[in-house]
Amino acid sequence: MGQVVAPKSLRSVAAFDLMDERFAGVSGKKVSAVASLIAVASVSGGAQAQQSNLPPVTVDAPVERPRPAASKPSPEQVRARNALRRAAQRQQAQQTAPVTPSGPADANPYADPAAPYKVDHVQASGKFPEKMLNTPKSITVLSKEVLEDKNATTLKEVGRSTAGVTLGSGEGGNAFGDRFFIRGFDARNDVFIDGIRDPAVSIRENFFTEQIEILRGPASSYAGRGTAGGAINIVTKQAGDVNFKRMDSEFGTDMTKRVTLDVNQVIDPTFSVRTGGLFQDANVAGRNYVTDNRWGNFISTKYTPTSDIKITTNYVHTDLSGYPDFGVPYYKQGNVPVTSAGIPRENWYGFLNRDFQTARQDFGTGTIEYKVNEAITLTSKVRGEHSLLNYIGTLPQNPNTTSPNPLLWTTTASAQSRYQNVDVWANQNEATFKLDTGGVKHTAVFGVEYSNENISIDRYAGLASELSGSAFTSNGAVQNVNLYSPQYTNIPFGTPSLLGNPTRYGVNTSSVYVMDTANWQDTIIVNGGVRYDGYSQSASNNSPNYVKQNSDLVNYNVGVVYKPMSIGSVYAAYATSANPFGSELDATGTEYGGVPPNSTILLGPERNKAIELGTKWELADRHLLVTGALFQTTKDNARETVNNLLTSGAAYRIQGIDIEAEGKITDRWSIFGGLVLMQSKVTQSGVASNIGLQLANIAHQSFSMLTKYKFDGGWELGGQAVYRSKVYGGTFAANTNELPSYWRFDAFVEKKIDQNWTMKLYAQNLTNKLYYDSFYRSNVPFVAVAPGRAFYVVTTAKF
Repeated sequence: MGQVVAPKSLRSVAAFDLMDERFAGVSGKKVSAVASLIAVASVSGGAQAQQSNLPPVTVDAPVERPRPAASKPSPEQVRARNALRRAAQRQQAQQTAPVTPSGPADANPYADPAAPYKVDHVQASGKFPEKMLNTPKSITVLSKEVLEDKNATTLKEVGRSTAGVTLGSGEGGNAFGDRFFIRGFDARNDVFIDGIRDPAVSIRENFFTEQIEILRGPASSYAGRGTAGGAINIVTKQAGDVNFKRMDSEFGTDMTKRVTLDVNQVIDPTFSVRTGGLFQDANVAGRNYVTDNRWGNFISTKYTPTSDIKITTNYVHTDLSGYPDFGVPYYKQGNVPVTSAGIPRENWYGFLNRDFQTARQDFGTGTIEYKVNEAITLTSKVRGEHSLLNYIGTLPQNPNTTSPNPLLWTTTASAQSRYQNVDVWANQNEATFKLDTGGVKHTAVFGVEYSNENISIDRYAGLASELSGSAFTSNGAVQNVNLYSPQYTNIPFGTPSLLGNPTRYGVNTSSVYVMDTANWQDTIIVNGGVRYDGYSQSASNNSPNYVKQNSDLVNYNVGVVYKPMSIGSVYAAYATSANPFGSELDATGTEYGGVPPNSTILLGPERNKAIELGTKWELADRHLLVTGALFQTTKDNARETVNNLLTSGAAYRIQGIDIEAEGKITDRWSIFGGLVLMQSKVTQSGVASNIGLQLANIAHQSFSMLTKYKFDGGWELGGQAVYRSKVYGGTFAANTNELPSYWRFDAFVEKKIDQNWTMKLYAQNLTNKLYYDSFYRSNVPFVAVAPGRAFYVVTTAKF
C-alpha cells in the first residue's frame, strides 16, 4: 500500500520540532548527525512520493495570524524588571566570584575581610580614593572589631587608649565633655560624623559606629577650619545587602548592665533597613557614686531604584546621663594629685541632691548618589542635628593641704554648670570625576559646602563658675569639705533655675574645594587639594552687646607617593590649616578660644603648617599594614596673654615620629597599635620666659598595643598595653604641676561556642593602676581620675 507523504516544507518543520523535543540538551555533534539522517530520509521519501499512484494531496497555505500590538511597559514593570536583573547579577557575581574570606554578615565594609584589624579605605573615598597604603598621610583607623576588643564603648575611651592622642579637661570657659589633643594640638571642635563637623563639645557613644578615623596633621583642605593637629571622623553603621541579627549583652562589676542590638533586613532587592539600640546602666570602677547610664537607637536605610542611583538615610539618637565626675584636687606641695598622697582614690566630692549630667544628641543624614556614567558621580548630603549638654557638677578646688596629716586636709567644693544647645544644618555637594590622561588615572573631586551652626550656652543661677587662676568661693560652693572623708555628700539643695541670659554663637560657613589624586601605573601617586572657607561668626546675649567677624581662609595640601614595590610606599606631604578667632564654640572667654559678646578684641586666625615624611608597607601576605612617619607642625600667630592682654604673637613647634601597625602577623595572631614620640617648644612669645618651654596638656611619649591570638577550638586570648608619659599642667610647662606617667594593662579571653554564640571575659585595668585622664590648667588645679579595675562578661548572639 502506498504512503501519504506530507509536503517537504511541512516535513522539515516536523523534523526540527522532533529534534527540539528529543534532543534537548544533546551535544552539537549528535544533533548534527541526526539532522543529516533526517535530510537523507527526506530525499528518499520524496522519491517514493513521486512514484506513488495516489492522487495529490492539497494542503492550504498557512494563514498569518495578526500579532497583538506591543504595549509599552509601565514604570512599575520597568522597576520590577530592573530589580530582577540586579538580583540576578548579584547572584551570578556571588556564584562566579573567587573564594575569599568574606567575614561575618555584619563585617566592616572598609576593612580587610581576612584581617579586620586592618582597614584598607577611609570613608571619604572621593577625597582619599586610594588604599591606605597609597595615601600620603598618617591616618589611624579603629575598626569595629578593634573597638570591640578594646571594649571602647565611648569616644573618650578611644582617646584614652590610642597613641598620639591625649585627653583634655574642661576649662573655666569650656564645656566638660570629649576633648582631645592630637599631635599636641586641641581638637575638641574637630570631630566629624560621616564627614560633617559635629561642633562644640559633647559626650559620644560608639554603639552606632562602624569605624573611627583619626587623621593626623593639618587637614583643612579635607575638613575645613581648625584641624591643626588632626581630625576625628566617626563612621556610622549603614544599611547593607545581607540579612543579619546581632545582640551583645554585657554584665560586669560596678553594677554594669549593657545590651546592644544591631539588625539588617533586605526588604527587596532595591531597599534595605538597618536598625539598632542601646541600653546601659552602670557605675564607674574605682569611683564612689558616679554613674554612667546610656540609651539610644539608630536607623539607616538604603534605596537603589536603579543601578545608577543610591539614596541613603541615617538617624541616631543617644542619651547619656548620671552623676558627673570632675575629679580630685591637686596636692601642689607634693606635686601629685591628692589621691597619690594618701587620699582614697574612690572619693567623690559632689552632692547627690544637686549634681547631674545629661548629654543628648539627635542627628539625621540624607544622601543621594547619582552615577552619571562610569566617569562622573554626583553626591549630595544633608545633615540636621540637635544636641544638649546639661550639667551641674562639683569642682574640688583650692585645697588646704598645709597639715602633714592628710586626714585634716580640706577643699572647697565649687559649682560648675552648663546648659548648652547646639543646632546644625549642613549641606555637602560633590562631583567626582574619574579619567585617564596620558596613562595617568585621575580621581578628582569638586565640592561645595554650606553649614549653619547655632550654639546657646547658659548657666544655672546661684552656681557661678570658678574664676580662672585664683582661689574664690562661688555662691554654690561648700567650704571645708574633708578630703579624706567628704561629709557633705547628702546635704539638701533647692531646685536650680537657669540664668536666662545665654551666650549665643551663630556661625555660617561657605566652602568650595578641589582635590585630585593622580596615579601613574601604581608607581607614582600625587594627591593634592585646595579649599576656601568663608567663615562668618556672631556672638550675642540678652544685652545690647554684639560681636560679628568674618574670615576668609584658604588652605591646601599636597602629597607625593613613590612605590618601589607593590607592597610598599614612600611619601612626602605638606599641608596647611587655620583656626579663626573664636572658633572654639564651647568657650565663653577669649583666653579659652571663644569670643564673648562684650569682647573688644578680634584677632586674626592662627596659621598651621605641617610636613610629613613617611613609609607604609603591607606585610604578612598583605594583611599587616606597618607605617612610620616623621612629622613637624608649626603654629604661627598663636594667641597668648601678655600683661593681662590677649595678643597673637606666639608661635609653637611640635615634631616627632609616629610608628603604627595593624592587621595580622599570622593567620592566628593580630595586632593593632603604635608608638608616638614628640618634642614641643614655644618658639616665639611676648613673655620672654616662655620661649623654649614645652607645651602643656599633652603626653610627649605614648604607646598602645592591642593583640590577640587564636587557638584551636574557637578560643582567643588577647590584651592591651597602654603607656603615657607625664603631662604638664598650666598653659605651658612653666610651673611644676604634672601628672605622673603610667602603664595600663587590659586582657580578654573569648570562646566561640558555635556559629551563632560567642562569650568573652574582659578585664580592664588589670593591675588596678591609679592613673589620671586630664589636667585642669588653672593655678588651683584638679585632675580627672581614670576608671579602676573592672571585669565584664560579654555574650554575642548572631543570626
